[in-house]
This record gives sequence, structure tokens and C-alpha cells, in this order.
Amino acid sequence: MAAQAPITHFTGTRVAIVTGAAQGIGRAIALRLAEDGLDICVDDLPSNFDLLNEVVAEIKQLGRRAIALPYDVTKDQEVKELVEKTVAQLGRLDVMVANAGIASPSGIMEANIDQWESIWAVSMRGSVLCYKYAAIQMAKQNSGGRIIGASSICGLQGYANLGAYCMSKTSVRSLTQTASLEFNKYGITVNAYAPGVIETQMTTHPVDKDLGEPCAALKHAMNIPHAKVGQPEQVASLVSYLASPESQFLTGQTISVNGGVVFN
Repeated sequence: MAAQAPITHFTGTRVAIVTGAAQGIGRAIALRLAEDGLDICVDDLPSNFDLLNEVVAEIKQLGRRAIALPYDVTKDQEVKELVEKTVAQLGRLDVMVANAGIASPSGIMEANIDQWESIWAVSMRGSVLCYKYAAIQMAKQNSGGRIIGASSICGLQGYANLGAYCMSKTSVRSLTQTASLEFNKYGITVNAYAPGVIETQMTTHPVDKDLGEPCAALKHAMNIPHAKVGQPEQVASLVSYLASPESQFLTGQTISVNGGVVFN
């Protein structure tokens, strides 16, 4: 087997893909990376294409190039095309943020396995595919890269009635460790972020307004009523560092931003 060629240092404009970027944490990450000077491909399901285009418009207002590609991260060929079209239109790929995820509460004794598998598909299958095709492209470029996954405090410990989600986010943590070992020789770091209770469309419930507190229903369901509630931009700040050249000595880690709810 031929020896690995020395990794080159790329000094041009870097390019990132952010999945699940139509709203919430993904949107905040895409905008923050654009502020950091990256050109961005935002991805989400076709049903969110209008929201994706709004994010693209915001990124362009920041002076960066941006494209919207509505692909399903659970489908092998679509993730492959997501990477290929990003490279074709923006020139390369330096940062992959596998942010897409879904959740639905369910107790184990009431588990609908089809529903549970749909949750696993996005975080488990989707993360594997994003890591796979991003790494293939980054290895081809031979200038290193950053692969970043979305775990959760639910990936650090279990919570009642969130079994499917906890399992899916634990898998991201494990995959991140494994990928960091496999991709290290290509100069690719692999890390994950593990948010706590973050105020987004997915964590908001109509009863929250009646209780006068953001994410009140979610905190009650998770039995963490006194948890601090964070904002997507706080997660994006962590991802900004994980995506930066300065983070080159950090790999295989899952870092939690949760206001002190869980210690990792």
C-alpha cells in the first residue's frame, strides 16, 4: 500500500455543509460559520426548502456564497449527491456538520418500533452517511477537514420516555470516537456537540406560554425542571471553534453545552 502523501495546508475560502439547517440549531450554525468566513451549503428536507432559501439569503447578506440542497440524510445516494453537488458548486468541502435530527417521546412499553427506527435513521444512519462521504471527499483533497456531529445530553445519560432519541444520540458519540481514529491519518478531526435544553421549534410546546417559561414542558418531561435554557447561537459558538483551524488538536470528543445540567 502506498504511503499517505503529506497533508497540504489550504489557505483559501473554506466550505461547509450543515444538515438540518432550515431552522433551530442548524440555522444558527450555518449563519455563524458564514460569519467566520466560510461558504455554506445548507441542507434539509424538501418540505423545508423555502426556509432553506431564507437561510441562503441571510448568508449572502453576510457576503458569503451559499446554496440550498434539499436532500434526505437517511438515503445513501442523496448524501453522496449532497457532497458532490456542494463540491461542484462551491469548489470543495472542509467542514461537515451532521446536525439533522428528530425526536418523538415514547415509553419503552408503548414503543412503536417503526417510529423509533425513523428517529434512529436520521441520527444513526444519517450521521454515518455524512461522515462517510465527507471523509471520502476530504481525503481526496488531502488538506484535512472537520467533521462534526450532533449528540445531546440524551447521548450522555438516559431520560425516561426518550429512549429512541437517547439511543440515537449515544450512537453519534460512539461513531465520533471511531471515526476520529480512522480519519486521523488524513488530518480530519471528528468531534460532536451535545446540547442541553435549547429553545428551538422542536423543543417548544404550546403549554410553555401558559407556564411563562421557555421549554417548560420539555424540562418537566425530562425531570430537570430547574435546567437553564440555552439559545441556538450558544451551540453555534462551540461548533465555530470545532470547525476552526485552531481546533486541530481536538478530536474524538463529545462536548456538552448544557448550562451545567449534566457533567460529561
